Amino acid sequence: MQRSLNTRWSVTPAPRSSRLRSRLLRNRWLYFMVLPGLLYFLIFKYWPMYGIFIAFKDYQPFLGFWDSPFVGFKHFERLFSDSNFFLLFRNTLVLALLNILFFFPLPILVALMLNELKHHFMKRVVQTLVYIPHFMSWVVVVGIAYIFLTTEGGIVNDLLVHFGGEKINFLVSNDWFRTIVTGEVIWKETGWGTIIFLAALAGVDPQLYEAARMDGANRLRQLWHITLPAIRSTIVILLILRLGNFLDTGFEQIFLMLNAMNREVGEVFDTYVYSVGISQGQYSFSTAVGLFKSVIGLVLVVVANYLAKKFGEEGIY
Repeated sequence: MQRSLNTRWSVTPAPRSSRLRSRLLRNRWLYFMVLPGLLYFLIFKYWPMYGIFIAFKDYQPFLGFWDSPFVGFKHFERLFSDSNFFLLFRNTLVLALLNILFFFPLPILVALMLNELKHHFMKRVVQTLVYIPHFMSWVVVVGIAYIFLTTEGGIVNDLLVHFGGEKINFLVSNDWFRTIVTGEVIWKETGWGTIIFLAALAGVDPQLYEAARMDGANRLRQLWHITLPAIRSTIVILLILRLGNFLDTGFEQIFLMLNAMNREVGEVFDTYVYSVGISQGQYSFSTAVGLFKSVIGLVLVVVANYLAKKFGEEGIY
């Protein structure tokens, strides 16, 4: 009798397609809001990926993409056997490491200092001032650096002479090139980089600080034991994402700073692709160089994500 009742009143589960349709209808406006971003990535990020096959072809514009002859790893062999490869790799790697070591921590430090400002008006003023350089083009930034550092009326050299020193030709010096490039990145992007960290800091529960103050913790102790642990996952995720663009040193800035005197320390993959690949119409070779950089970035992201999870962090996937 019990079995017959169970059989009579049992509910047949809805088909999976019906459940999916129901979920889509229920959340249709959320999916509609996601649609523009999804289309952006599909059109401008995923659809152009078929172009990486150009790296394995001897692409000729008049033959088209499909009719150009297939050459395999010829362009990669050319890249790795090029006498300039190790020079390019060294310069790119050094600039990338300088950005990670000196630029990446600064937005965190600035965000922590801004978070400690209790006067809201002053906080907004400082935020606005540090955001402004981000909206300047690299042409303007390099132009400002030129005005400050040139030997003909540059403020820095004038100060050196005023205090009894000698003029330094910063703009053509191999010793100063990397310092200037890293300094420009720091000045331009540090303020903008604080936005995500400030958003993470806004989510910290104020009651934690109140409890810490009641226990006698000073501002430094609160920073170390509450603030930093609260944004640690954000720092790890942004570091992993940063490693994805590890070898992207920025074409425009480096190209504007390059000259015949500092090319030995300033020539990187991005400028090499432009001068050898794009300017001379060697599209397959330039695509091969870009694919090489992308593979390095992918490997770094996978390794960093694995290590982050191994040490108890969330990672990006």
